[in-house]
Amino acid sequence: MSPEILAQLAPTGVLRAGINMGNFLLVTGRSADGGPEGVSPSMARAIADKLGVKVQYVPYARPSELADAAGTGAWDIGLIGAEPQRAEKIAFTAAYCEIEATYLVPPGSPITAMDQVDQPGNRIVSSAGAAYTLWLERNIRRAELVLVPGGGGAAFKTFLDQKQEVYAGLRPGLLTDVETLPGARILEGQFMAVQQAIGTARANVAAAAFLADFVEEAKRSGLVARFIAQHKVRGLSVAPGA
Repeated sequence: MSPEILAQLAPTGVLRAGINMGNFLLVTGRSADGGPEGVSPSMARAIADKLGVKVQYVPYARPSELADAAGTGAWDIGLIGAEPQRAEKIAFTAAYCEIEATYLVPPGSPITAMDQVDQPGNRIVSSAGAAYTLWLERNIRRAELVLVPGGGGAAFKTFLDQKQEVYAGLRPGLLTDVETLPGARILEGQFMAVQQAIGTARANVAAAAFLADFVEEAKRSGLVARFIAQHKVRGLSVAPGA
């Protein structure tokens, strides 16, 4: 392993991996010592193994908190949705997996198709700082976007309590939410797919190239697919090759 790559990715002698604990598809449980388990921690551990160092997980409750810590030295790699706003400070690999994002509408809603959502009079409730919310902030033009801090649970509660028109989220989570609201519907299709990638500080040029190669090999070899199967995750797909 190149000393330059090791110096960039493990300057403290371990690989510090920023983990978004709020993504229930990528972090599916806790180990006996309390550490995170799931596809995302498994990817970080595999990178550490490749480097020949131990992994140290740095947990964040929300993806926005992980992204905000970029460049502060708090983590060496961050496993997070790749978004243009985040890429200003983070050098991302191509996605290793992706999650479909779509809309849920309440019982009796006249909205039946994706192209009816971004219209005047509609309020779209979404979790502040999520990758799919960043997409909505760039693309919604006519509807009102209601950003709710505190994760998907808080956003869904706001959607229900305030009787708003549309709730945005990841399809796997919406499949659970819709069961609690008889008559509600999930719209067909997607407005985007959250591209889950691995990032490092933009200054780490050699490390970024190493991570990019690692991710492509992990997809080709079936490693990502094995992690998805091992952790029994539904709604997560291996991303296409770069």
